Amino acid sequence: MRSRLHVVWLAGLLWVALIGLRLYQLQVVNHLRYVHKAHQQQQRVVKLDPPRGTIYDAAGRELAVSVEVDSAYAVPSEIGDRAATARAIAAACPGLDARHLEKLLAEEREFVWVARKLDPPVAAALRELRLAGIHFVPESKRYYPMRDLASQVLGYVGTDNHGLAGLELNYDAVITGKPGLRTVLRDARRGTAVSPDLFFTEPQPGGDLYLTLDSAVQHMVERELQRAVEQRRARRGSAVFLDPATGAVLAMASYPAFDPNEFERYAASNWRNRTIMDAYEPGSTFKIVTAAAALESGLVHADDPFDCGMGSIVLYGITIHDHKRYGIMSFADVIAKSSNVGVIRAALIIGGERLHRTIVAFGFGRATGIDLPGENAGILHPLERWGALTKAYVAFGQGVSVTPLQLAAAVAAVANGGSLLQPYVVDTVRRGEVVERRHPRPVVTSRPISAATAEEVRRLLERVVTDGTGKTAAVAGYRVAGKTGTAQIPLAGGYARHAYLPSFVGFAPADRPSIVGIVAVDAPQGMEYYGAQVAAPVFGTLVREVLLYLGVRPQRQAPSVWPGEVVTAGLQGGGTGAGAGAPAPAVVVPGTVVPGAVVPAVAVPAAPAIGGAPPGATVPGAVLPAAAKGSTASSGAAGASAAVAAKSAAGPAGAGSTGVRGAAATDDDDDAAGEDGPELWHSQPAAPRSTPRTPASPRPPGSAGSARTAAPAAPAGPAGPAGE
Repeated sequence: MRSRLHVVWLAGLLWVALIGLRLYQLQVVNHLRYVHKAHQQQQRVVKLDPPRGTIYDAAGRELAVSVEVDSAYAVPSEIGDRAATARAIAAACPGLDARHLEKLLAEEREFVWVARKLDPPVAAALRELRLAGIHFVPESKRYYPMRDLASQVLGYVGTDNHGLAGLELNYDAVITGKPGLRTVLRDARRGTAVSPDLFFTEPQPGGDLYLTLDSAVQHMVERELQRAVEQRRARRGSAVFLDPATGAVLAMASYPAFDPNEFERYAASNWRNRTIMDAYEPGSTFKIVTAAAALESGLVHADDPFDCGMGSIVLYGITIHDHKRYGIMSFADVIAKSSNVGVIRAALIIGGERLHRTIVAFGFGRATGIDLPGENAGILHPLERWGALTKAYVAFGQGVSVTPLQLAAAVAAVANGGSLLQPYVVDTVRRGEVVERRHPRPVVTSRPISAATAEEVRRLLERVVTDGTGKTAAVAGYRVAGKTGTAQIPLAGGYARHAYLPSFVGFAPADRPSIVGIVAVDAPQGMEYYGAQVAAPVFGTLVREVLLYLGVRPQRQAPSVWPGEVVTAGLQGGGTGAGAGAPAPAVVVPGTVVPGAVVPAVAVPAAPAIGGAPPGATVPGAVLPAAAKGSTASSGAAGASAAVAAKSAAGPAGAGSTGVRGAAATDDDDDAAGEDGPELWHSQPAAPRSTPRTPASPRPPGSAGSARTAAPAAPAGPAGPAGE
């Protein structure tokens, strides 16, 4: 009996020892392990997105902000009828699929995102359902208050609060703050609660960006670009405006655009910032670079006479045509009239090496370095790959591809005196009290031309607007300089026959440039597709609006008429005819005053001579054209009126009655409407000639202030690169 008690006692002691050993193992040896496992079962740490930094425009207006919204998540084990719960959530949250939600809720997981970053009305509707197992946590959501304004520049962010395009992507590390952490506690009934005693860290916001873009200027540019694209039924359009003194981007637009608040609803093509991503052949706008290279070489001067071959030139058996049959004219007129043959001859004089070197110095063939992602470097083949005709084609903008930003930056170098500046969009980054200027001074990447050459090119480009193909870009009160272009759109094996890209690049005021910009419209429909018809008027409108907004005051113009204008004195009885008894119209010399007549500051274009009579002569029975709409005149007698009858072609274009910009180009105005006959650019084999053609007579000595000879004709055989 005693032995049995000992056995029982020993067995019990051993059992207690085993239990103690197990408790020691659980509570001492594996204590941390089981504590961690208990925390995993009882607590859930949720990562909270930090608010991204705000993006401001140059005037401090908010372009992109972060707001706090609710995100919904589910604990599947707390949900009874998962199918009904999924249907209720899908009904409250547009865009969610009930079947997909049901599969998520069926997973054996402790945490499932249901819908993130809900709009306040949607979150409120979902809360009212009071669904079991559905909980909410605050998160940061990106919001763009100006919607599609500068959308391709700003970019957009994904659900994970990281930038996916534009500035949001390029400055993601700066804008993104430090995430916060929140611990959610589960009770015995598997409910959740947020306890202040649990670990919690507030998310820290990211840095703010202050841009060079001005939302007012951006709106002007986007509005006019959209209007041009829609009116011309074009595929798309691009426009960039810079400060030529600093390289700061004032506006950068591509149309069609998109709303970054709901970017996924738009085609991916709308997300592209085409001003930096799309390269195209610039056409005649590239003649600015050719002119700069020619003048910088010292081998060509503005008053040098050039033989434009009556509209064609033959190089190595290939005929290259002009848009008009020009004879001999000065190099300044070559640029003003946009003669392909003239710039080709200039390129032959300076040679391919000088031309290529200048093109490279102007920044073509490489990215500008702007602080935006996805920039296209364009296409500029190395000099060793240039063929015998390459420099001829490149001289008028074929065989080279550029982005709108590259071309605007190059023209800015002409406007600022010869310095190629790196363009930029972000001016300042602010992190709390720390302010960092990203561009305290302009970044000069090269000096392609001297200040003297830049001044000469500026004069040539101003003549393009006053006397050449860019008359429709003229703005009353401002001196505008620029160049038109009508580029052919290249296809595989050649060029499209009926698709063009008209553009205009320029700056204003010409004597003290404050802005430089480019407007390009891709594939307009209809009979008007030249740069002077499509892009130049848009540029002129924007120049006036932007300069007025920037506080650049227009120059006052005296209320006088231009040489050759004809003013008719008032007729008794208010008549406007030139019948019997009507006084003969007087030719007014600039600066003179006609007694009894008030001459408006803006006159209408000149009327053609009638019956061979010279301007100003009285033709019996002839009826003079009516005065321009809005013009006024007075003879001092009751009921008397005066008609502003005529203005010679020498007067400046671009002075309508409103004084905003030039009148639209017409088919009769070959300078304004037909600067580049692109359908004639295709190379054609030259027809054999039995006798050499007689060139046009040269100008008399001293007529252009120079006795230099015309550019030499191109060689007729493939003996080597022409003009070198």
